[in-house]
Amino acid sequence: MTHGDPHGDGDPHGDPGLHADAGLHGDADHDHDHNPGRGQGDQERLRRWRLVLGGQGADGTGCSLNGTDTAMDRTLEALYGSGGGDGHGGGGTVAGRSGGPQGAASGARSGGLGGSAPQVARWLGDIRTYFPTSVVQVMQRDAIDRLGLAALLLEPEMLEAVEADVHLVGTLLSLNKAMPETTKNTARAVVRKVVEDLEKRLATRTRATLTGALDRSTRISRPRHRDIDWDRTIRANLKNYLPEHRTVVPERLIGYGRAARGVKKDVVLCVDQSGSMAASVVYASVFGAVLASMRSLATRLVVFDTSVVDLTDELDDPVDVLFGTQLGGGTDINRALAYCQSKITRPADTVVVLISDLYEGGIREEMLGRIAAMKASGVQFVTLLALSDEGAPSYDREHAAALAALGAPAFACTPDLFPEVMAAAIERRQLPIPDMMIHP
Repeated sequence: MTHGDPHGDGDPHGDPGLHADAGLHGDADHDHDHNPGRGQGDQERLRRWRLVLGGQGADGTGCSLNGTDTAMDRTLEALYGSGGGDGHGGGGTVAGRSGGPQGAASGARSGGLGGSAPQVARWLGDIRTYFPTSVVQVMQRDAIDRLGLAALLLEPEMLEAVEADVHLVGTLLSLNKAMPETTKNTARAVVRKVVEDLEKRLATRTRATLTGALDRSTRISRPRHRDIDWDRTIRANLKNYLPEHRTVVPERLIGYGRAARGVKKDVVLCVDQSGSMAASVVYASVFGAVLASMRSLATRLVVFDTSVVDLTDELDDPVDVLFGTQLGGGTDINRALAYCQSKITRPADTVVVLISDLYEGGIREEMLGRIAAMKASGVQFVTLLALSDEGAPSYDREHAAALAALGAPAFACTPDLFPEVMAAAIERRQLPIPDMMIHP
C-alpha cells in the first residue's frame, strides 16, 4: 500500500507524489543507495518514489532513507500507511505498510496517531516542519477524514497546533454545538484569522469591481451639468471629433444619476448550510460582510437547511455570522426562497444569489415557481452551485437543467470570480459563466 500521494498524481513518467515544492525545508541528508550508474535526477526520482510507496520490499526502488527523510517518511506512514483510514476517532493504530509475514519478519514499524492528543500535536508540528503550508492543509484534512480526529479539535491545544484554512473553519463550524466553553475562544481566534486573511485578499477587488458596476448601472443620458461623467462622455463621442476645431462635439452626454448618493441595489445572499456546502458558507459570510460595508448596497444574508435564519444583523462581523450557522441537516430551498421573496421591495433593483447544490428536500414545483415569479418581476437571479476553490461540485442536475430553462443557469463560482459575477448581475448583463462549467 502506498502513502496515498497527498500532493500529486504520482505520474511514473515524471516526479512522483512529492513535488519539488513539497520537499524538505532545507538540506536533507539523503541516502540514495549510491550507484555510480545513476544520475542525480534518477536518484531523486527514486527517493520520491520511495517516500510515496512506503518502503515495502516490493516497492522496487532499492532506495533507503536516513536523516530527515526518515522522519518525513514516518509522518506520512502515520496518516497514509495500511490501516490509516479506520476512522475510529484516531484511536486505531496504523500497522506497518508491508503487512503480512514479510512485514512481521522484517520488524516493520507501526505508525498511526493513536488516541493520544500529545502525539497528534507532535505529528501536526512535524508536518509543518517537512512540508509547505498548502500540503500541510491537505494532510490535516486527510487526517480528520481518515483518522476521525475531529473530536480532538475540541481541545484548545489541538487548535493552536493546526494550520488554519477554510476547510478547518468548516470542520469547526460543524462541531460548534458540541464545542466546550474552554475551546470556543480558541476556535473563534482560529476562525477570525482565516476570515481576516480572506478579507484582505478579496475585499479591495470586490469593492472596486462593484463600485464601478454600480456607477455604470445608474448612468443617465440627460444629466445635469454637475452630474456629467466627462471621461465617459468624451470616449463615447470620439467619432464626433472635429480636427479643424480640435474639439469633440458631445452628441450624447453620460452622467451619474441622483441615486448615486443613496442605496442603488438590494442584494440577497441565500446560502445552503448543509454539510457539503461548508466552504461556500465561509466565503459567502466574508463576501456578505464586504457587500454590507458598501453604502450603495443593501445586503441581506439568509442561511438555511430545513429552517431559515436571517443573519443580516450580524454582517458587521463575519465571525459572528459563521458561528450563527449550523452546518448539516436537510435542505428546503423552497422555504428559504419564500422568505427571501417576502423581503423584496424593489424587484427591478434586486439581485438574489442562491448558493446551493440544489439537492432540494422541499417542494420542487413551488421552488421553481418562486424563481420564475422573481425573474418575471424584474429580480436578477443568480444560482451558484458552490462558492469555493474545491473544483467541480456535486449537484442536482435535474434541478440545474430546470433553472437553465427558466433563464437562470446554475454554475460553480470561485471566490476570485464572484466580484465579476455580481458586477454582471448589477449591470444586468450576461453572467461570466466559467468555460469549464458543463451546462445542464
